[in-house]
Amino acid sequence: MSLRHLAACLLAAVVAAGAHGAEPPSSGAKPPGLHSRFKALQQDFQSGPEVTKACLTCHKAASRQIHQTQHWKWEYVNPAGQVLGKRHVVNNFCTSTATNLAGCASCHVGYGMKDEKFDFASEANVDCLACHDTTGKYVKASGLAGNVFAKDVEVPPGSGKFVKGVNLRAVAQGVGRTSRASCGSCHFFGGGGDGVKHGDIDSSLESPDAAVDVHMDAKGLNFRCTTCHRTLNHEVPGTRYGPMNATFGCDTCHGTAPHADKDINRHDKFMACQTCHIPSFARGGVPTKMVWDWSTAGQRGPDGKPFVKRDANGYEVYNTIKGNFEFGENVVPAYAWFNGTIRHQTPGERIDTGKGPVKINWFEGSPKDGKSKIWPIKVFRARQAWDPVNRTLAITHLAGNDDTAYWKNLDWTKAVATGMAAVKQPFSGQVGFVDTVSMWPITHMVAPKSKALACEACHDKNGRMKDVPGVDPE
Repeated sequence: MSLRHLAACLLAAVVAAGAHGAEPPSSGAKPPGLHSRFKALQQDFQSGPEVTKACLTCHKAASRQIHQTQHWKWEYVNPAGQVLGKRHVVNNFCTSTATNLAGCASCHVGYGMKDEKFDFASEANVDCLACHDTTGKYVKASGLAGNVFAKDVEVPPGSGKFVKGVNLRAVAQGVGRTSRASCGSCHFFGGGGDGVKHGDIDSSLESPDAAVDVHMDAKGLNFRCTTCHRTLNHEVPGTRYGPMNATFGCDTCHGTAPHADKDINRHDKFMACQTCHIPSFARGGVPTKMVWDWSTAGQRGPDGKPFVKRDANGYEVYNTIKGNFEFGENVVPAYAWFNGTIRHQTPGERIDTGKGPVKINWFEGSPKDGKSKIWPIKVFRARQAWDPVNRTLAITHLAGNDDTAYWKNLDWTKAVATGMAAVKQPFSGQVGFVDTVSMWPITHMVAPKSKALACEACHDKNGRMKDVPGVDPE
């Protein structure tokens, strides 16, 4: 690395640390809760919005800034003009947030998002604690629409099961800058469990060693999330729906010619750095979900009750309300040309089942467009519900205590009817199952340079590039 690039890298890290509070690389100690001295926080709060109102007495513009972000809107318009984001797409995990918001919103930076009537203009509905808690005791339980309370709450009502209340005063007085732990409280567990969705983001990144991620190494560089996702006015750049490395790419620190070997450097024109420097994902001891078969859901045990089956390591391989799963560790990525645009299926789009698995999303790019690079990806496969008459993927109402929620009554017809009505799409009354595939770009879990791929990993007729169009492995 040249001195110029080293200086740029260090400056970027210092700027990120100053703006977002990077922890000292060697100590890992958290600063004292200085907010306890503020009178606005010296009260017993009964709800989240009460805390936010107190925060706004000093941070007057914070909620209005949050209102402009993807974290708040759950919406993103990609370069192709598609309106995407959690509120708009169909996926092959839990299919949609449409009728499941009361559960999904436990990872929303707001309070009370249970349906389309949520007040996105409310400043008090912004959840400051979701990102700024440093106590580790702030938990937003599923089923409460992102709300949090000081007293124990029965969830669902009448179940006899209670979610423990949160000491909001202590949490509010202990706020601080974001950390890997605060970001990870949602991002590590997206898709319903630790590491299950993305494969390169899981709880092993909270305090990893260099073998898991050389940049986040807790005893080394100790990058926090905002070192790369440099944030301004609460807008956190980076999205799985659009271009990668839009604000802080590898070349920000390393330049476009970081290797002494010129033949290796020329790969930068057509290959993402991650392709060689992330040889596998799910490397931190947390397996990632690779297959989800919804078509087997609904089976009951000998006693007539729903059941869960686990493998030797304790991971679910079958759940009555969800079906069968397959997991993987140290997974070798697939590879694809990527020009920065990811296209997605949206509710109501007619699908063609005659060309193999239905693509939930797909990367645009080719070896001939002059702007694409080969990226490592996680390919996730599922078998999920669809309407075989209207030829559309099903939106399924899963979570809730009502008669149509699949996780309560195991009735696909009722669950799909409710889900499709929520997104204003027709439903024929018939439910079938179709194979689908989704793709996730891999960009975390960068290995030490000694573990980067050797030339022969790709330059072999049976190597990693053998299925990538336009590549001659020889």
